[in-house]
Amino acid sequence: MATRILVADDEALIRGSLREILEYEGHEVEEAVDGLMAWEMLQKSGYDAVFCDIKMPGMDGVELLEKTMAQHPVAFIMISGHGDIDTAVDCIKKGAFDFIAKPLELNRILVSLKNALERGKMADRTRHLQRQVESKYKIVGGRGAFAEALEMADKVAPTDARVLVMGHNGTGKELIARRIHRNSLVGDGPFVEVNCAAIPSELIESELFGHEKGSFTSALRQRKGSFEQAQDGTIFLDEIGDMSLSAQAKVLRALQENVIMRVGGEKPIEVNTRVIAATNKDLEKEIAEGRFREDLYHRLSVIVIRVPDLKDHKEDIPELVAYFNEQVSSGMGKPPREITSEAMALLCSQPWPGNIRQLRNIVERLLILCPGIIGKEEVERYL
Repeated sequence: MATRILVADDEALIRGSLREILEYEGHEVEEAVDGLMAWEMLQKSGYDAVFCDIKMPGMDGVELLEKTMAQHPVAFIMISGHGDIDTAVDCIKKGAFDFIAKPLELNRILVSLKNALERGKMADRTRHLQRQVESKYKIVGGRGAFAEALEMADKVAPTDARVLVMGHNGTGKELIARRIHRNSLVGDGPFVEVNCAAIPSELIESELFGHEKGSFTSALRQRKGSFEQAQDGTIFLDEIGDMSLSAQAKVLRALQENVIMRVGGEKPIEVNTRVIAATNKDLEKEIAEGRFREDLYHRLSVIVIRVPDLKDHKEDIPELVAYFNEQVSSGMGKPPREITSEAMALLCSQPWPGNIRQLRNIVERLLILCPGIIGKEEVERYL
């Protein structure tokens, strides 16, 4: 599909020259004789880029730039025969991609356009990835017992309080943690997840705090740990109940002093990181049996959010099934499938010991193995 470009300039010679250059490169070009005409055209149609003169009657290029950026941003390349550094800087601050002084140079025009279009494509890809991430971690439902967990998450999010999220596997603890981060004061910062159960005990300190080159056999270079990576953001310590006692002691120090020390390091490093922890274990029982530090528990549990099992908010199952049906079908390049009311009733009646994760797996299994409408018999066969 050809790139659509609008050329806005009150000089016919400039418009004609740009059209000739751009059409030769395979782009579709439309012209506007002044700012008002360009504004009307931008309102009616979408463009991939705009070459815009600054000095035009009716509405000048800077005003057109400001109005357009306020409504539907597009790559603006400003052109002017009266350019100076202050004007160029002002245009860039207001959202222009580039500023080109007349007389126009062929190479400069093409390079500027190429860079502007590549940035636009990158922005589109970024937005697409963001939508994918948001979809992946979207919280669906939120009724009954689950509503209480969401309400508490939303209350604590704007604060800097540490949060301990407790619940069985598959209940959505990570989704709660991400919701807190997204709605927090550091929501624009990084969200760094550490699965404490998946990292060997001898490597957990290096993972959390980093290490210096040569501090152990495989430390071939300096490495920042998760606390440093989460600077001005959130570190999510998942399954913290599986962390070794030695690592717990260092985490406690980091929480007490906002300071960490890399493995093999001698210089303390200040960190400004919000901590959210999660576990599927009964930490009070772990404390009683000597496997978890009581002082760390109290540091982490300023706010405790208990995420209920799916069996305690079954009213969310129809919405969850519909969401997984759409999500999985989309990933397979197919439309969502019809699921009969009898099949849905059977799904709602199950105990779901694996919680939401198990429900998603069952929905995916049904979509893969059942060729047509998903009814009660299909659910009974593949549960």
